[in-house]
Amino acid sequence: MGLKVLPPTLRKNNRYLTVEIKTGSPIVKDDLVSIVWDACVRFQGELNTSNFNLWVMRFYEFENDESYYGYKAIIRCQRGYVEEVRSSLALVNMYKWDRISITTIGLSGTIKASHKYI
Repeated sequence: MGLKVLPPTLRKNNRYLTVEIKTGSPIVKDDLVSIVWDACVRFQGELNTSNFNLWVMRFYEFENDESYYGYKAIIRCQRGYVEEVRSSLALVNMYKWDRISITTIGLSGTIKASHKYI
């Protein structure tokens, strides 16, 4: 007998943040995951961060200039914690001794709708 799927009424409601990342050195998706988790744990604490249901869904490289590297990503979080995640990401300014800027450019209820910001 297989596992039963939860009905929609019992599932957690998610929101998808589209973020723009500008940094002085190249990063990969694993680096972004550690940046997001580290930022949320530092600002909100472990107990509150465990409720966020954070996940980096997509990661795109979109612009490479001589002065910086540009990326966009879609980050999933739980519905009631969007402002906490946004404030935690806004406070990030250094990663591996290099400057980094993370800006939220969109918020949506589905991954498909969040692609319009990319």
